[in-house]
Amino acid sequence: MHGSRGGALTVDELAARAGITVRTLRFYAAKGLLPPPEIGPRRVGRYGPEHLGRLELIEELQRQGLTLAAIERYLAQLPEDVGSLDLAVHRALVASWQPEAAERVSREQLERRAGRALSDADLDRLAAMGAIIPQPGAASDAASAPDGAECFSVDPGLLPLGVRVLDVPIPLETLVAARAVVRLHSRATAHDLHRLFRDTVWRPFRASDPSPEGLERMKELATHIEPMVVQALVTAFQRSLAEELAEAPPQ
Repeated sequence: MHGSRGGALTVDELAARAGITVRTLRFYAAKGLLPPPEIGPRRVGRYGPEHLGRLELIEELQRQGLTLAAIERYLAQLPEDVGSLDLAVHRALVASWQPEAAERVSREQLERRAGRALSDADLDRLAAMGAIIPQPGAASDAASAPDGAECFSVDPGLLPLGVRVLDVPIPLETLVAARAVVRLHSRATAHDLHRLFRDTVWRPFRASDPSPEGLERMKELATHIEPMVVQALVTAFQRSLAEELAEAPPQ
C-alpha cells in the first residue's frame, strides 16, 4: 500500500500523505514553498519527511485563512534546517488556534494520511493521544465510506505527532494517563488565566464606560490573545520538560 516507509516518497505518495493533489503540490513547489527534492535513479524526484511536514503546515495555515503571501512570510522565518518534528510542532500550535477544524475521514483515508497501515491497537493509541476520535456514520464528502464503515474525526495538528509515537513502546494506559494529566493541568491553567484577564483587564475596562466601538474593539483584540497564550504555554512546557529531563538522575 505504501512503498516508501524509509522516508523517500514519490510526488504521488507525498501528495497522498499530505491529503492534497499533485497539481497543488507542484504549485507550492513552483512558489518556492517547498525545497527541491533529491534526484534519485532515472532522474525521479524523491521527497522526505521535511517536505511532508511543510505541506501539512501550509495546509493548516491556509485553513486558518492566511494568504499565500502570509504563508511565504511565515515559512521564511523558519530555520533553513528545520526538521520534520519541529514542523509538526508548528502545525500542532497553529491547529490549536482553531480546535474545531477537525477532519472526518474513513479508515482508508486515515491510513493514507498516516502513510502506513494501522492496526486496531494503533487506532486505540492514536485515540488515547487525542489525534483521532472514532465516529459513527459516513466519512468526508471527498470519499464517503459505505454504511457501517469505520470513520474518524482527525485532529490534523496532532495526527503527524501521534503517528511518530506509534513505534515507541509506550503502554496504552500510560498514554491515557498522560493525556489526563495534561488535560487536568491545562484546564487549571486556562481557568487561572481567564480569571486573571477578567479581573485585571476586562472588568476595569468595562468600569471605564467605554464606547460601543471601543467595546467591540476590545472583544476583537481579546480573540487575538489566544494564539500568543498558546505559544507561550507550549514554550514554557517544553522548557520545563527539558529541565526536568536534564535533572533526572541516570538509571
